[in-house]
Amino acid sequence: MPTNIAYRGPQDCPDVIPVFPLPGALLLPRGQMPLNIFEPRYMAMIDDALRGERLIGMVQPESDGIPGSGEGGNATPGRLYRVGCAGRITQIAETGDGRYLLTLTGIARFRVIEEFTVMTPYRQVRADFSAFETDFIARAGEDEVDRERLIAALRQFVKVMEIEVDWRGVEQAPNEALVNALCMMTPFGAAEKQALLEAPDLKNRAEALIALTEIEVLRGGDDEDSSPTMQ
Repeated sequence: MPTNIAYRGPQDCPDVIPVFPLPGALLLPRGQMPLNIFEPRYMAMIDDALRGERLIGMVQPESDGIPGSGEGGNATPGRLYRVGCAGRITQIAETGDGRYLLTLTGIARFRVIEEFTVMTPYRQVRADFSAFETDFIARAGEDEVDRERLIAALRQFVKVMEIEVDWRGVEQAPNEALVNALCMMTPFGAAEKQALLEAPDLKNRAEALIALTEIEVLRGGDDEDSSPTMQ
């Protein structure tokens, strides 16, 4: 999804961004993440973001908070992973029952330099985008992706997991969109998702994705009754 603002490099991104810690949530450059926002602190975060840069950092918590150990008996927030991905709010709708439905479009990954002590109900960090300059280049590294092996691994994976796939969409998708969408949608754990996020480039991310899907195939998938759909 195109954005109204062109992000050409780290210099176009703010140094301080709000973050939404969400386990298992993976956003990648130019990927799209739907979010259902209902907690008051994150409603406030969205309101503030809309008044400013419209950017939110998606980052996984590395550890759980400690209940009752913070000021006033509140929980102490858990540690964050050191790498996240910033997304721009490109679609938003109010539901009428106190929620926001929105879409974040991934801009670039960032490294968490420090987390601030803030008065806002949501967390904010100093973000450094300088290590991820290639994230700002659409379709960088596509020619190095082993597409044939990726699709072969995907076919085995969806067969074992009993997942329905839009194969026409898969065949038509450019390599970057295909790799990043699959990384975002596949039901891996938080550690695996973080490994995909921190892969240095598209080629390495595709190879990590293939390895993870092949491991899941060997394990035989889960014994869940539901049959998710990947579109």
